[in-house]
Amino acid sequence: MPPHDGQVAVYTGSFDPITLGHLDVIERASRIFNHIVVGVGINPDKQPLFDQEERVKLVETAVDHLNNVTVRRFHGLSVTFVREQKAQVVLRGVRSLTDIEAEFTMTLANRMLDPGIETVFLMA
Repeated sequence: MPPHDGQVAVYTGSFDPITLGHLDVIERASRIFNHIVVGVGINPDKQPLFDQEERVKLVETAVDHLNNVTVRRFHGLSVTFVREQKAQVVLRGVRSLTDIEAEFTMTLANRMLDPGIETVFLMA
């Protein structure tokens, strides 16, 4: 499938650490969209194994072979970060029905905050 012309997609998470599942989502998305921004955030509900800067470096190393992927750190709401990146799409990887249910709730909240941002789910 050729990339969507001009479309930027954002994939956010804590990536603590980045997993093969995360990398699979990023690689597949990089073939669909022109540019992927991986946003490494802080989840206040999790006790991190690695600090944010270490996680950014781990993700950068993992995606080094992908020319259309950028890694950035962020704080705050994902939807705000997506807007800052001038993106139209939020990427989410889902593994199970439980993931889909949680992500659906988040998608509805994001839609209320910015109806112009679409969410695309990729099976992880």
